[in-house]
Amino acid sequence: MGCTSCATGANGQPKGCRNNGTCGSDGCNKLTVFDWLSNMSLPGDQKPFNGVEVRFKNGRKHFYQNSENLSLSIGDVVATEASPGHDIGIVTLTGELVRVQMKKKSESTDVEALPKIYRKATQKDIDIWQKCREKELSVQKQSREIAMALGLKMKISDVEYQGDGSKAIFYYTAEERVDFRQLIKDFARTFSTRIEMKQVGFRQEAARLGGVGSCGRELCCSTWLTDFRSVNTSAARYQQLSLNPLKLAGQCGKLKCCLNYELDTYMEALEEFPKTDIKLKTEKGTASCQKIDIFKRLMWFAYDKDGMNWHQLYVDKVNEIIAINKKGKTVASIEEYIEDVIESDSKLFNNVVGQDSLTRFDQPKRRRNKRRSKNRNRSRSRNTKKNG
Repeated sequence: MGCTSCATGANGQPKGCRNNGTCGSDGCNKLTVFDWLSNMSLPGDQKPFNGVEVRFKNGRKHFYQNSENLSLSIGDVVATEASPGHDIGIVTLTGELVRVQMKKKSESTDVEALPKIYRKATQKDIDIWQKCREKELSVQKQSREIAMALGLKMKISDVEYQGDGSKAIFYYTAEERVDFRQLIKDFARTFSTRIEMKQVGFRQEAARLGGVGSCGRELCCSTWLTDFRSVNTSAARYQQLSLNPLKLAGQCGKLKCCLNYELDTYMEALEEFPKTDIKLKTEKGTASCQKIDIFKRLMWFAYDKDGMNWHQLYVDKVNEIIAINKKGKTVASIEEYIEDVIESDSKLFNNVVGQDSLTRFDQPKRRRNKRRSKNRNRSRSRNTKKNG
């Protein structure tokens, strides 16, 4: 829900959260970098790095060269080189940290190959830029109507005008390949500008639009997440989650990115566990694994002839039985290896916030009922005296 994906008002302030770029989640300027080298002088005769990082709409960032040696600082509005014309963006980083960012994004640090920054934006440039931003919402509605009239199976999620208004970029999502040659002709005829179509994934669309996830917090992709790693259903299996697409899917319709956050910890814990398809050989018969508990390091086994009765074993005991079976021996029974699980009496949850009980409405308050009954008895006694 960052302000970068919200429309702007007539004075250039964001309409969405109305915090004017100072929201607590830092969504207005996603992935900002604090320039901790700004107050430090360079050693020796080293020249400062001439690259600049500039941010555009929807958190899009590019690198440019400061060929004119302008005195730029974070937050300056600049006119950058574009094809055709120029674009308007906001400086997000200058100095030596730009080189670090370029290496982090696997881009060449050759400044001469980067596009140029023409100048600091004048008031005329800013006025044209704001007029273009104001009409993006109406253009998006018209473009959707044109796409629906042509019967194209696509969704136009956003429109971005170039700073000088000479080009409009239409972001769309589609499950299949779309032939939009006629669509571009209709767009150029209707909006009288150069048209560029860019297909984005469903996760990128959710990152631009923003929202609140099932955890109650803003989406990770719209606040701090930079890369979208592939998420497989195996991540849910390792964490013993039910394969319910309604619970595992995010607002983008794909598997939630947070399924990968604790996957490494689960993988390390599962290294001590044997495979679930292994069988324990005993004199009473073979036993198969029915269930595991990763946190408590427990496994439940049941004999093939008596599948209703489960026996609880620690992982160490299971590995001990497997080691004996590998030597060609069998144990008497798995009951001999059962240990009592001692559960601590400590509370798993403490009410540190001062919240009320969830069952506070289940039982009525008795004091109020007593007062009501007393008032009723008094009124009845008064009525009997009057009638008598």
